[in-house]
Amino acid sequence: MTMKKNEHKQLQKLADERADIYLSEQFKALIDEAEQEVPQIKPKDLYVLDDKMILVDVREPEEYSSGYINAHNNLTIPRGKLEFMAINKLAKVYGQDAHIVTYCLKGPRGSLAGYQLKKMGFTNVKNLKGGILNWLEKGNTIHSYLGELTLAK
Repeated sequence: MTMKKNEHKQLQKLADERADIYLSEQFKALIDEAEQEVPQIKPKDLYVLDDKMILVDVREPEEYSSGYINAHNNLTIPRGKLEFMAINKLAKVYGQDAHIVTYCLKGPRGSLAGYQLKKMGFTNVKNLKGGILNWLEKGNTIHSYLGELTLAK
């Protein structure tokens, strides 16, 4: 069998597109699973949580520097380093039963982080539904080196 010129490139492109669709579907399923396993709380629910709650921002450092949710116990642990840092920054300091709320920009990374923490033995983990964007959309403020910030209305 002989292939026409560039036919192999077209076949490779088709295979790559199918792989992207498959990975996207698998990723969506993983996020859905995480959201089912980790309770999702609304921004207003952060106000009623106790002062022993640990708010864990799982965004990258440059995202964190653009603004974070102020809390008595606020940690930044990027999602990509969570498994490596959770024991020293969370378990050894606060214990595995500590009240943890994860968050990211829009919600999925926070859910995935919370799910992973649960798999690691943390027992009281929740995620801020919709992430920091949902927090801001509800009229709340974030803090940065510029001070307190809100969304313009």
